[in-house]
Amino acid sequence: MINRLCIIGVGLIGGSLARALKRAGACAEVVGCGRDEAALRRAVELGVIDRYHSDPALAVSGTDVVVLAVPLGMMEPVLRRIAPALSAGAVITDVGSAKGSVVAAAQAVFGTVPARFVPGHPIAGTEKSGVEASFAELFQGRRVILTPLSGTDAEAHRIVRRMWEQTGAEVVDMAVEHHDEVLAATSHLPHLLALALVDTLARMQETAEIFRYAAGGFRDFTRIASSDPKMWRDICLANREAVVAMLDRFSDDLAGLRDAIDAEDGEAIAEVFTRAKTARDRFCRQERVE
Repeated sequence: MINRLCIIGVGLIGGSLARALKRAGACAEVVGCGRDEAALRRAVELGVIDRYHSDPALAVSGTDVVVLAVPLGMMEPVLRRIAPALSAGAVITDVGSAKGSVVAAAQAVFGTVPARFVPGHPIAGTEKSGVEASFAELFQGRRVILTPLSGTDAEAHRIVRRMWEQTGAEVVDMAVEHHDEVLAATSHLPHLLALALVDTLARMQETAEIFRYAAGGFRDFTRIASSDPKMWRDICLANREAVVAMLDRFSDDLAGLRDAIDAEDGEAIAEVFTRAKTARDRFCRQERVE
């Protein structure tokens, strides 16, 4: 059991983690921290956290595990605030969608990544945000990726792994660089496509008519465009190299499809669509099995 857990950023992810650990009886006390005091009071009312501090340094005092659930652009400032107040044996982890930038933030603050800092990323979420959108089942059956470094303390790694396992998640380890490449392809690119498509349509003169006739497919594909714009801005900047590489690759493939349509090359079009359907069906079957 974690005696005292501090979650900095009690929103969808941080709030859901607190709920899941409380339900599992895996944490004696949860201390919340954030900039919106009204939201923190609401988190206490909902039973998500037990108490809170608006000052990160006060929030982490005496805690066993600190979870950074803040936007990627806030990682370094928050680490600077809490660094002097951390207990000697405190374990630190995070939920950031890009790990290279988190490691760089830790290095900038501490000089090197602390041995008891275990970078992590739960592959879970919804298009909603805020503590009221949090729920204990968010991580059930989902994957959490940890990216321990060569100097990561084995006990700290075990504690963070066990913490996520108690939420019902499957925990896997991955290298920092590989994580960022994989997530650029499977998460960051899809969000950018949805956001860019909706923005393109919203700027067309016939916007009202276009959205009036949008069907379920449009709604399903663009659901994630309702995600927090500032969060996704930070993710794009934090994982810039991998995201740009994926955008370049997709742009080339999209240009090839455009040329096939323009040339009325039905065989080439069908080949792309068949390959896509086969891959998507295989993914769905594998997901059902797992």
